[in-house]
Amino acid sequence: MIDKATGESLRATSKDERIGILGLGYVGLPLAVTFCEAGLQVLGLDANTERSSAIRGGRSPIDDVSDARLATALGQGLEIGEPQTDALATCDVIFVCVPTPIDHAKNPDLGPIRAAAKTIAASLRAGQLVILQSTTYPGTTVGPFREELERTGLVAGTDFELAFAPERINPGDPTSAGSEIPRLVGGTKPESTERAAKLLEKISGHVVRLSSPDAAELAKLLENVFRNVNIALVNQLALLCERMNVDVWEVIDAAATKPFGFMRFTPGPGVGGHCIPVDPYYLAWRAREFDFVDRFVETAGDINLAMPRHVVALASTALNDRNRSLRGSRIGVIGVAFKPNVSDARNSPAAQILGLLSENGAEVAYHDPHISRFRDDHGVELASRSFSELLDWAELIVVVTAHRAIDWDALFERADLIVDSVNCSRGRAVRPRQVLRLGAGWTVQAATG
Repeated sequence: MIDKATGESLRATSKDERIGILGLGYVGLPLAVTFCEAGLQVLGLDANTERSSAIRGGRSPIDDVSDARLATALGQGLEIGEPQTDALATCDVIFVCVPTPIDHAKNPDLGPIRAAAKTIAASLRAGQLVILQSTTYPGTTVGPFREELERTGLVAGTDFELAFAPERINPGDPTSAGSEIPRLVGGTKPESTERAAKLLEKISGHVVRLSSPDAAELAKLLENVFRNVNIALVNQLALLCERMNVDVWEVIDAAATKPFGFMRFTPGPGVGGHCIPVDPYYLAWRAREFDFVDRFVETAGDINLAMPRHVVALASTALNDRNRSLRGSRIGVIGVAFKPNVSDARNSPAAQILGLLSENGAEVAYHDPHISRFRDDHGVELASRSFSELLDWAELIVVVTAHRAIDWDALFERADLIVDSVNCSRGRAVRPRQVLRLGAGWTVQAATG
């Protein structure tokens, strides 16, 4: 790539010392802080002005970056700007870390990615490197994303560099953004791949170079679809075990003793987060564009999305055992985060569970030590009740997320009736017909493994 004004090689002279990051959520903020810690200058931008304000004030909006670590990064020169400015023009490299949701028809929604590309295009200049990190379908980087950038008249691979380097964040695990996690990267040209890889090597001990953005995009989808498919498998097994009067948790524990050829997955109330519930539909949608119907992947996604309804069916079964119905019953949900020990509620199955319980006439409330307010899938906002208050109020407790901060001894001592969707009753002595477990049925004492 040659600077048309000076005739000099832009690749040779680029030092990639100033990094711009669009999107300061669970992916972008750890990335920004990590680059700061590596000694680079970082400009962070987020369309959510409240989030930007909080970060600028030293208040981290995510679990994986502490306020103290954020304060250090701000002291080292982390800048938080506004997306509407042309400040990105000062950056050598720009990362895009925005959401990639699906719409109501389960089709990819590239609105946030297109908006980010337009923001970059407003001040895109020759010599810059643009790296998309948002999980998406193969063809996004070289297709819609590139098209938006090239509306400037600048051409990827000629005037600016373009690559895809997927995030591998595991919310609740700060080490997943650390140097020990290998990073993938694929550029539109070998030179783009190499430039992006050299930059990523400043924050990662192992960078894997792929042949193209498409390959990197598909590798990321495979990682998440693999999890979704295996979770769907054990969810189906759990439903079968309930009919067979077999304890699925005992079965999984037994299978997991095999030291090779088996990987442990567990059933639950559904899947949540920013990737696992979404990515099967990104892959299936893209496959259909090649006249390839990926029923296997799409079916797995549908199985997992149906689990909240099964949890509600278990709640109905538990109440029926006491000659009650959902209608008019007081039902308390424990945990609304999408996974234990985080404050992230994106795509949490708790939203559908609470919504379905309300639809069926139940009074609902929840307790989550990490999430003070939560909306069900009908948009009804609830405030977290105190743990003790919920136990006193509820006729039935439904456990959706097993946070460490919950007093489980108190729960099983005080609650009269419990639906356990995550096997938190494992190894506990419980009263007869007190606990109805997903994948096992009524139990006196859960298997200890």
